[in-house]
Amino acid sequence: MQNITHKNLEADLVHASLAQPVLLDIWAPWCGPCKTLGPILEKLEVAYAGRFKLVKLNADEEPEIAQQLSQMFGVRSIPFCVLFKGGQPVDGFVGALPEPEVRKFLDKHVQSAEEQASDEDHQAAEEALAEGDTDAALDRLQAALATNPANDTARYDYLRALLKAGRVGEARAAFDPVAASPVLDQRLVAAGRWIAALEAAPKARPRDTLEAAIAANKRDFDARFELAQLHFAKGEMTQAMDELLEILMRDKAWKDELARKTYVAILQLMTKAAPPAKGDAAPAKGTLEVTGKAVQAPSDPVVDAYRRKLSMTLF
Repeated sequence: MQNITHKNLEADLVHASLAQPVLLDIWAPWCGPCKTLGPILEKLEVAYAGRFKLVKLNADEEPEIAQQLSQMFGVRSIPFCVLFKGGQPVDGFVGALPEPEVRKFLDKHVQSAEEQASDEDHQAAEEALAEGDTDAALDRLQAALATNPANDTARYDYLRALLKAGRVGEARAAFDPVAASPVLDQRLVAAGRWIAALEAAPKARPRDTLEAAIAANKRDFDARFELAQLHFAKGEMTQAMDELLEILMRDKAWKDELARKTYVAILQLMTKAAPPAKGDAAPAKGTLEVTGKAVQAPSDPVVDAYRRKLSMTLF
């Protein structure tokens, strides 16, 4: 357990909450209820096995920090607990709550043991992929999904890794259980369309046959879409989008907007994920900086250009 001061506020509270939830217990030596709540919090930190971190702040020794947080939440008494996530305070409670109530508060914000295990497997998979060990990554991603089937990010990464390895049948088996979800993550929607393109490719007509059909009739949208699917399956993303744009320029609603939906899926697959959030520099004494920098996905000029092309075509 750590005591928070101006010296370690940024590192051990704000920055630390980027990696895991941090519960700040604001207390004072003369506060009777604080002495009741403290042991409960310490017990729960052990029981939750690393799913949150407990830190303490002595309101008598650090009155500026305590006062600013109290004003932020409209609180005038202690013990006062504030939960930090993602570099900022997100919730809190006042008073010496009984253990069941503290658990209820924590469970609103802290991962379950299953979710944490799934995320740990997912992180290990990302490290394995970065090292080029696809088989190890797939094993870890499969374990992440077995522990937490609702981990959409792990499922998406699992599908991408399978498809890049040419294991289309396994990708289909991993996608089908969620395919009919009415609120399917758009990354998974995109992966589903990638699977469809790879499944269609072996049955497609030869490329020169399709190109000849299009040359004879520019409105042969079936041939254009078939050619786009071939490009998509081969990873020729811009060529695929070029063919889809030709359809969209002539008939935006063709086959229930199939061309637009496929184009959007390709853009999704090409879009890089945002990097982990990073905190700001330490604040000066007497101030409290609790918000991390906004994190944006890195810009890709090709993706940006094709987004503009789609907007110009549709609007």
